[in-house]
Amino acid sequence: MTDSPTPRRDLAGRGGEAAALTRALHAADSGHPAMLLVVGEAGIGKTALVGHVVATACAQVSRSVRRVAGVAWESALPFGVAAQLLRTGDLAPSRLSGPAPAQAVLDTGRRLHEQWTALQREHTLVVVVEDAHWADVDSLRAMRSAVRRMTDEKILVLLIARKQPEDVPGTSLVPAPVLRTLEFLDALHDDAVRPGPLGPDEVRALARETCGLTLDLPTARRLARHTRGNPRHILALLHELPDRTWHEWCPDLPAPARYTAAVRHWLEECEPTVRLLAEACSVLGAQALLDQAAALADLDDPMPALDVARESGLLVVTVDPGHLRLSFVHPLVRAAVLTGMSLARRATLHRRAAALSGDTGRRLDHRSEAAATVDADLAEELDQYAAGRAAAGEWSTVADVLVRASRLSPQRAAREDRLLRAVDAMIGAGDVPQAAAFAAELESLPPGTLRDVVLGYLAIMRGRPAEAETHLNQAEEQAGTQPRPDLTARICQRRVLHALGRWDGPQLVTWARRAVELADPSDPSVVESKAILGLGLAAMGRPQEAVEAYAAAESELPQGAQPQRFQLGRGWVDLAQDAPEAARRRLETAVPTGYRMGSTRISLWAQGWLARTQFALGAWTEAIETVQHAAARLDDVRIELVRPLIHWTGAQIHALRGDWETAEEHCRQAAAAINHYEVMLVPACLARAQVNEARGDYRGVIEALTPILELPTRASIDEPGFWPWADVYANALVMTGDLEEADTFLAPHEELALRRNHRSTRARLGLARGRLSAARGDIEAARQSFEISLAHLHQLPLPYDRARVNFAYGQSLRRAGKRRDADAVLRNARDAYHALGARTYVDRCDREVKAGGLLAGRAAPSAAAQLTPQEQAVAQLVASGATNSQTAAELYISVKTVQYHLTRLYAKLGVRSRTELAAHFRETAPPT
Repeated sequence: MTDSPTPRRDLAGRGGEAAALTRALHAADSGHPAMLLVVGEAGIGKTALVGHVVATACAQVSRSVRRVAGVAWESALPFGVAAQLLRTGDLAPSRLSGPAPAQAVLDTGRRLHEQWTALQREHTLVVVVEDAHWADVDSLRAMRSAVRRMTDEKILVLLIARKQPEDVPGTSLVPAPVLRTLEFLDALHDDAVRPGPLGPDEVRALARETCGLTLDLPTARRLARHTRGNPRHILALLHELPDRTWHEWCPDLPAPARYTAAVRHWLEECEPTVRLLAEACSVLGAQALLDQAAALADLDDPMPALDVARESGLLVVTVDPGHLRLSFVHPLVRAAVLTGMSLARRATLHRRAAALSGDTGRRLDHRSEAAATVDADLAEELDQYAAGRAAAGEWSTVADVLVRASRLSPQRAAREDRLLRAVDAMIGAGDVPQAAAFAAELESLPPGTLRDVVLGYLAIMRGRPAEAETHLNQAEEQAGTQPRPDLTARICQRRVLHALGRWDGPQLVTWARRAVELADPSDPSVVESKAILGLGLAAMGRPQEAVEAYAAAESELPQGAQPQRFQLGRGWVDLAQDAPEAARRRLETAVPTGYRMGSTRISLWAQGWLARTQFALGAWTEAIETVQHAAARLDDVRIELVRPLIHWTGAQIHALRGDWETAEEHCRQAAAAINHYEVMLVPACLARAQVNEARGDYRGVIEALTPILELPTRASIDEPGFWPWADVYANALVMTGDLEEADTFLAPHEELALRRNHRSTRARLGLARGRLSAARGDIEAARQSFEISLAHLHQLPLPYDRARVNFAYGQSLRRAGKRRDADAVLRNARDAYHALGARTYVDRCDREVKAGGLLAGRAAPSAAAQLTPQEQAVAQLVASGATNSQTAAELYISVKTVQYHLTRLYAKLGVRSRTELAAHFRETAPPT
């Protein structure tokens, strides 16, 4: 027992649990005595959590702490823990086979009550019982009785217990005294704090803080999954394994040494048949069929051994029709059994498993695991199997198989070639972090075409165009000296992706056609090149040719994962050509990867454009869900090329909803610079510009979009339908008073949209033209522009675009003094924004209607009834923190007019500054 805890540092991933314990301590300080259970599996961090919270609390406010602990060999000793607290000998008259009589419990409870009441007079008393699962039930009952007698004493009793007394298999037979204790603890389930497993982010923090290791997210996920988030096991593996383990290709992780020893010791005590069955299951994988395991273990009747393994907590049995599936109760148990075997025994079992398996992939896996030295024949078989899987687009399998083949290859050239193709497949599967872990090794290889093709591919996925260009140029130079048609075709396919990143339509078409001509028709890259060929044609303003190209390609689509690429490209073009409903159907088909073994990279692109499609259709809740799913996957695979596209929609919707913090986080995630690919830069700029537009910060809009304006080549970017930036930029120019510049900028975009007859682009540009005409005082020309824009949108399912045109239309009418007309149009805009959930613009519509003055008598707040409608609108914006420029842009008036209104309303309200104005509106605002 100790009376003063040792301070602990903050604990990763325990904020909620720490807050719950802290609240209980504060309640005890206020005279609310309680008994609280802190329960979880062994090693989950219960004691560390309690120690940290108690130490932190005692450092802030003086408290008394008493600590005792239960021990396994005293679990049957009546009042053993109570005796520690009372600092006396055995409280029971004799050792009892069962619980002590009720009167003995009450008497002991009374003595504890007296002691604790005395101790808490000056300071709150915290009683901590560690390993309460080993405490005798009589002591726990007496403690519970003592707490129940209290009314306003400052006491908190914390019981720290495991879910089960042991954390390894073979100890599921619990003694009767411990069972009684567990039943008592179960009754406290309503007053319990349950530290859960650590997630990947917490695993990364733990590794960084305790070992100075930086883990990427996929590695942290793998470690969390392997240990089920248990900090004890995580720390053990972090300390026991070399640091390079966490940055290299590592198919299997072991169990911690102590865990392995405990499992192995238990297996040695069992019947040999139980050990044989467990070893067979560990070799067969995470799940095994009983008949396969029995055959591998050479057991004629495996049921007795299975019953022992199941009852002891080693194996879990799942009954399927006609099958019994066996799995280990914990991933570490399988790892402990597997690594606990001798290498010779393990190799023997893998060879036997290979002979028994009817699946080619599984058979090769087992043979690879059994191989103790390099094996050229096996490496060649693996290579051939990988080629078959590549034809189906199963890149993750291809990568794993080729890494094994590389390790088994005796010849250096074959070893390097297979490793390069393995990394290429990793990138194709979307596993960029794992591919990046091999980058240093690839850089050290001799110069060669395949090496530079793979490194160029990796650079593309990481969003590094200059690096990709260098590697692809070097690959072309090497290919000229070492002609290989397959590598030339692969260079073309990488050039296609590079051109996609540059959003260069002509280059997309050129390289896609060359790739199709050079590649084997069965190569998966052919389908992708055909899909991107359609995109390139559309980006050059040739949508009809794009549709024809897709129609021709669709008739030749193979089975497997390849149609996913086609659906992405066609859906992307559909959205650009004002067919969002068709786009949604195709893009939804391109998102899944699980059942058809699709590409994660393609799926992320599909989700990015699906979110834009859902946004256009007004399905904003679905769009946010799509963004969330894609962002979570993106954190795993780190394909930077698609990151801005995914976060663009999240930034825009959250800004329109008024959730500025989340919108800013999406902008941060979407950020890209001029040295990144155009397909990254443009959505990053749009995300920031549209957040600024929602704020009414039009100078910020211009600043955000200027990098697009300064791009050396913009032909494909300016093509109507793909990147709606021109109307946002032109609108901002008008709102900031740069009318001539706006006119000059708009003209070529309007001409191009007219030539393409692209309805939604003509409508968006018509919004900017209408604002410009109104700003010049030509309200009839403005009316015509807005009406034409609404006509273009009439049969298009684009509710946000319609609302945006109506809002600009209403603002322009109000400024021209057409208040009644403005009111009707603004109410149309408000209704549409309200239906979408665009709270930011609902509020702006309300301010516009109020500023129009038609409903001023009803809408003017009583505290400012003496103000005109426009003065009220100015006052509310300035009071909320808007600058004069922002207020002018928001209300579509000049800065001088804002200054004029401020002077008048200061005089009317008797205030002298913006601060006093804000205070005045806070004090007079009606309750909400």
